[in-house]
Amino acid sequence: MTAEQASEPAACAAAPPAPAVAPSDYVDGMERLVHAVQELSLARTLPAIQRIVRTRARELTGCDGATFVLRDDDRCYYADEDAIAPLWKGSRLPIRSCISGWAMLNRDAAVIPDIYRDSRIPHTLYRPTFVKSLVMVPIRKLDPIGAIGNYWAAPHQPSEHEVHLLQALADSTSIAMENVQLYSELEQRVRDRTAALERANEEIRRLSVTDELTGLNNRRGFYLLAEQKLRGAHHLGHNCVLAFLDVDGLKKVNDEQGHEVGDKLLRDVAHVLRTIRRESDILARIGGDEFCVMVTENGDGTTSLEERLAAAFGNFNKTGDRPYRVSASIGLVRAPVSDTAGVDELLARADELMYAEKKASPDSRLAG
Repeated sequence: MTAEQASEPAACAAAPPAPAVAPSDYVDGMERLVHAVQELSLARTLPAIQRIVRTRARELTGCDGATFVLRDDDRCYYADEDAIAPLWKGSRLPIRSCISGWAMLNRDAAVIPDIYRDSRIPHTLYRPTFVKSLVMVPIRKLDPIGAIGNYWAAPHQPSEHEVHLLQALADSTSIAMENVQLYSELEQRVRDRTAALERANEEIRRLSVTDELTGLNNRRGFYLLAEQKLRGAHHLGHNCVLAFLDVDGLKKVNDEQGHEVGDKLLRDVAHVLRTIRRESDILARIGGDEFCVMVTENGDGTTSLEERLAAAFGNFNKTGDRPYRVSASIGLVRAPVSDTAGVDELLARADELMYAEKKASPDSRLAG
């Protein structure tokens, strides 16, 4: 008796008994299943799982088409397919109006030898396709997250062995999808922890080169940047100018007004230096009351830097009401391209000039 001749109960047509599977076919099917499971165990992405399933599902049963369906709330998303002609790839169908939804909602396989004699099939959806018979099995029976479908272009009575193979593939697919999710979560944790570690390392690096009180570079940070700047400027044929500043009256402010006021004075000096800073300039507090500024000049920039500093201190002292006057003694040195001196030597020269100025002129020029 053919499928067309079978009587039709409430849900679907009765199917004739499937022929017994030959031992060789059984062995071949199990070997194919093992191979598919091995591939799934190595999959690390959902697209990789889809590729494996759509291909191996056809090989397991020799069908003419296979679909990989994912549950998307109350819809069935036909995510992928491998078939002799297009089916529904990319479509989202209401879960209660398609056979994949039936398999998920009922947590059971749908075995349909004749789709046109089964009330669960939306015939208008199938008429444009080659499909005459199908099997649809849920992915994860306890709480289905998808389904795998096999389709035949000619009437076909799926055997119990074919259904078992396809369900075994679906069960393995469920595990593979869970593994992908876990792997993705672990990868994200690794990325998050790596990013956190990088941020922590960057913060440690920043703190190691930053003066805590003023936020400027500290001595270590200044040396790291100044050596690079000196080499880079000379390589490009530019001169460097280094200013060494010694804050006037810090000890007196600390002794008479307290260290909190002294700290405020140092922060004010840092603020003044920031007002003249260009993007390429280096500012640093390298000691208790000692600050440095290094700039690049195309020509002799000593005068212009000194004028910028003097104007900045003068403008600052004209504003606000403070119990101190912000001023500093300065030593300026120019390092032309022909000068082979390193940062240490330039600092020593600038320090010497600064002390000479301090002795010669108690009223610092950098005050206004």
